[in-house]
Amino acid sequence: MEEKKFDPNSLIGFVLIFGILLWIMYQNKPSEAEVAAEKTKKELVSKEAKSSEVATKTISAPEAIATGDSLQLAQLQKKLGDFAYSATLPSAKESFTTIENDLVKLKIANKGGFVAEAILKKFEKFKKGSGQLVELIKDNNANLNIQLLTNDNRTLNTKDLYFEPTLTKVGEDQVLSMKLKAGANEYLEYKYVLKPSDYMVGFDLRSQGLSKVLNTAKPLDLAWSLKTYRNERSISYENRYAEIYFEHDGTKTDYVGQGDHKEENPDKVNFIAFKQHFFSTILLTDTPFEKGDLVSENLVHNEDVDTTFTKQFKANLPLAFRSGEIDYKMSWYFGPSDYKTLKSYDKNLEKIIPLGWGIFGWINKWIFIPLFGFLSSYIAYGIAIIIFTVMIKIAMSPITYKSFLSQAKMKVLRPEITELGEKFKKDPMKKQQETMKLYNKAGVNPMAGCIPALIQLPFMYASFQFFPSAFVLRQKSFLWADDLSSFDEVAKLPFRIPLYGDHISLFPILAAIAIFFYMKMTSGDQQMAAPQQEGMPDMAKMMKAMIYISPLMMLIFFNSYGAGLSLYNLISNLITIGIMFVIKNYIVDSDKIHAQIQENKLKEPKKKSKFQQKLQDVMEQQEALKAQQKKK
Repeated sequence: MEEKKFDPNSLIGFVLIFGILLWIMYQNKPSEAEVAAEKTKKELVSKEAKSSEVATKTISAPEAIATGDSLQLAQLQKKLGDFAYSATLPSAKESFTTIENDLVKLKIANKGGFVAEAILKKFEKFKKGSGQLVELIKDNNANLNIQLLTNDNRTLNTKDLYFEPTLTKVGEDQVLSMKLKAGANEYLEYKYVLKPSDYMVGFDLRSQGLSKVLNTAKPLDLAWSLKTYRNERSISYENRYAEIYFEHDGTKTDYVGQGDHKEENPDKVNFIAFKQHFFSTILLTDTPFEKGDLVSENLVHNEDVDTTFTKQFKANLPLAFRSGEIDYKMSWYFGPSDYKTLKSYDKNLEKIIPLGWGIFGWINKWIFIPLFGFLSSYIAYGIAIIIFTVMIKIAMSPITYKSFLSQAKMKVLRPEITELGEKFKKDPMKKQQETMKLYNKAGVNPMAGCIPALIQLPFMYASFQFFPSAFVLRQKSFLWADDLSSFDEVAKLPFRIPLYGDHISLFPILAAIAIFFYMKMTSGDQQMAAPQQEGMPDMAKMMKAMIYISPLMMLIFFNSYGAGLSLYNLISNLITIGIMFVIKNYIVDSDKIHAQIQENKLKEPKKKSKFQQKLQDVMEQQEALKAQQKKK
């Protein structure tokens, strides 16, 4: 390989390039005048930034105005107008005032003047012993705002402004006045009054001297919203009973409805209840709101993911001016959705408890609630449910007896009905007429078995409304169920089964078994009692299918229901099985029934009931019409 030698030409080239670069740098050096100008520019930018920072700080932290800076006051006046006065007070800062009694604890914010925290001191979240108290309001999940339109065309929101708090005591009552001031004697006031041992908080909303400040040509817009926290074990079960209720047009109570997005626009609104399953936040007014815009939005789309909130509730309400001022006497309720507690206020608040409409609600109000309330005041809640169920079933036993007796009579007549079916096989109308004559001659009413069953249905439906709404069952244990208002989980599944869930509840399984044996016991008698009609599905196949379908439905749909309702259904079916066994084996004698029917046949037929006579007239008319058509 050839050895490289030193090349003097390369050295000369590098020296020349270096010299050229030094000459270029020297020629582009800024003059002293240019350096001075750049320094002045930077100083001006720095001053403008500091001025902007001071102005921003003045508006967002008004306590700094104590310096009396004219620029700061001008900035504030430009933004807030007359309400700049409230921002110059010492209370214009992020601070809170607490009022509480033995039931509730409320923390009121200076900014916005509304409740920042509402804690119920007697109740825990999820399960007893969790140590987490129920918090209806926390971490900005609720908001109350009044939009203020001033005479100089400013639009201000009370949620962004600072109120001045004054806490006093009147007797045993705590009185907190929150004033948003436009001057020394001009203000908008929220006054909270909390009494001892009370969930209801007085709330007076009034203005003074603001007729010259605000545009009073139209009502103020009050916006109230609440994002409801989950408080129970099953978020889907809790969400099913989370609802907006309202009273309007006097004493009418209604609700917005379930769904991803639901709205209602009632007139003359007396109260709005943002109801969760077992707790409610309610706004009441002595002077009805002219109208209300209510919105409910579902927040649980996937219960494995959406585990914090259940619903987003919103209400927009107009506040009317009277003689240039606002004056509303209202109240807030932060407490349990308990029928007895709500009823004690005598303001129709108990109507937000879904007890069912019509006769179902009457059964709950006048039978179930008083009876269960009496029993549970002396004995444990699980035992109270059992005794309550026994008493209801014993009271209904005469109806059960009537139903079974009717089935027994129909069973005795089954051979003769079958014979008529064969005899008039080609004439269905004649067969129906002869069958009705047989019923009348034997003194048997085919509807007698249906009527007792129909009488029992309202009680069954009422129980489906009563137990999920029974606040007293919340976190009350019985046997393996640690909460009778929630499901009684005995095993956790590593996966979720559609409709069923990710756990196994025992009471629904036991209730399903009881239903299976009850239907097994009665299905044979029902098939024997019911005559097979031409063109109708095979009754035997239908009854056989129901023996398995009914327990399966109980097993699936009640797996996530409250254990109290499943316990009631279990005991109810066991008692019914016992009553049917006694009636069938010791009370109803088929031979005696047969003898009585034969004796009735020898007597003069009883006068037909209006229903039977009407039915026979219709059949005869159809038969006559059929005969005329044949002649043609």
